Amino acid sequence: MHKFSRRTIFRTAFAFPFAGLLSAQSSEPGLRAYAAKKGLFFGGAAAWPVLRDDADYAKHFAEECNILVPENVLKMGPVHPEPERYNFEPADYMMEFCKKHDMQMRGHTLVWHSQGWPWLKTTVSATNARKYLEEHIRTVAGRYRGRMHSWDVVNEAIEVADGREDGLRKTAWLEFLGPEYLDIAFHAAAAADPQAKLTYNDYGLDYDTPGNEKKREAVLRLLRGLKDRKAPIHAFGMQAHLDWKAFQNFKAETLRRFFRDVASLGLEIYITELDVGDRDLPDDEAERDKGVAKVYEDYLTVALEEPAVKAVLTWGLTDRYTWLAGRNRRPSGAGVRVLPLDREYKRKPAWYAIARAFESRKA
Repeated sequence: MHKFSRRTIFRTAFAFPFAGLLSAQSSEPGLRAYAAKKGLFFGGAAAWPVLRDDADYAKHFAEECNILVPENVLKMGPVHPEPERYNFEPADYMMEFCKKHDMQMRGHTLVWHSQGWPWLKTTVSATNARKYLEEHIRTVAGRYRGRMHSWDVVNEAIEVADGREDGLRKTAWLEFLGPEYLDIAFHAAAAADPQAKLTYNDYGLDYDTPGNEKKREAVLRLLRGLKDRKAPIHAFGMQAHLDWKAFQNFKAETLRRFFRDVASLGLEIYITELDVGDRDLPDDEAERDKGVAKVYEDYLTVALEEPAVKAVLTWGLTDRYTWLAGRNRRPSGAGVRVLPLDREYKRKPAWYAIARAFESRKA
């Protein structure tokens, strides 16, 4: 359990060197400015249709972020609900929003075992899977050719608990195409959008535990294999769904070593889905905010020591809209406080912790 002295609490919550009180924020630059000073992107995952319909939500994304990723609308099922039908309206809107506000956009995700095509089991087989997969990638990535900063080409392909020696998750794509589906996806994405940074994205790699270590080893095998086979991969996405209680298993040197190993492959690193669960913190909002902020700052300060880290994105931006409200529900029923902005879009200690981590990065 983390202990907070009165001095530590004051420093974490209020001593941000570029701002006065937390409420005096109207004239302060957004996190995008602090990130840009260090050559970084800062962004968040945006929900549809909230971005279109909630003006305050859109305003704060524009102020805080210089990169945006859609939460769901470019996943396989939502964007390709029928074999001959695609739904690009939400993603097109987000792309125009990014252009209007001088932001980059990430694509998430071209291949995933979850939220897949509703018609996968009835239409796709081993004999036609490659055709459908390549066509999907060609159509979706090709629509935004030259406009995407990066694509999560394959998402969460590792699951060591599935028992395979290579650590690959047992999915329909593995069943239909074998491990080659990874290479097929990256080559198809490169052909569809040669300018995008092509990324492998995964979770459960943050802590110094036996399970996380096995998964780190499996992810590194996957990345090395892709590089050895000359697959066009440019980056690794570290999801970083953190939790205050689990963070007791965080060791700085373990993360440093993993990031060094990834960077040694010539890959950039993006922190793609950062948030901090607060389920085991007290209901008192001030205490919770301090605990969550400490996790953000401790993790990012270490992560940003690695020069290959080029982007930090939180999974959401405001506690008003976060998947953790349901996934990480508090026993008391109190609303979660897990992201940089609260439900009223006020900057919380987590916001200042992220800014301090950016400022602490050596040029």
